[in-house]
Amino acid sequence: MTPTSEPGSTFEPVRIGLLSVSDRASSGVYEDKGVPALKAWLAHALVNPVEWETRVVPDDQHTISAALCQLVDVAGCHLVLTTGGTGPAPRDVTPEATLAVAHKELPGFGEQMRQISLNFVPTAILSRQTAVVRGQALIINLPGQPKSIAETLEGLPRNEPPVPGIFAAVPYCVDLIGGPYLVTDDTVCAAFRPKSAQRR
Repeated sequence: MTPTSEPGSTFEPVRIGLLSVSDRASSGVYEDKGVPALKAWLAHALVNPVEWETRVVPDDQHTISAALCQLVDVAGCHLVLTTGGTGPAPRDVTPEATLAVAHKELPGFGEQMRQISLNFVPTAILSRQTAVVRGQALIINLPGQPKSIAETLEGLPRNEPPVPGIFAAVPYCVDLIGGPYLVTDDTVCAAFRPKSAQRR
């Protein structure tokens, strides 16, 4: 069921960081498509009011790490999603930059993203996406292609059997690390929480 706001009820605001990692997009060779794809999907999936913090940076480990720290420690983002730079090529260093600023690693996110992508291409096993916690923020490395971004976030609900997307686990994870209570539109992505963690 899609959440609706009853009289007097409010949804907590959330600040979300979107970081696109690309040498060519950051230098203006072509227009970045990662951040717009992330923003479009999240705007449909989340009921909460969102404050966006967006960045486009080159494939440089120190620059990526610095951007992540700025988004979490300075801008105060509760959730940061990166796109690009997760393959095996020499310039693909987003996972290393992410792990370098992590307080905890959550490898299950990467495992599920690869499981989803394997429904389409055998090269999904080359992806090194992961997720981490820094302070009270969840940081997730996503693929670079807009279509793949939507598939990994939303999952494959029409498959037999259905394949869950990773975003279903995001709201409860944000709860556990002290962030705002995220509410999703169930027609896009039904968030899962144990009954004891659900708000009425």
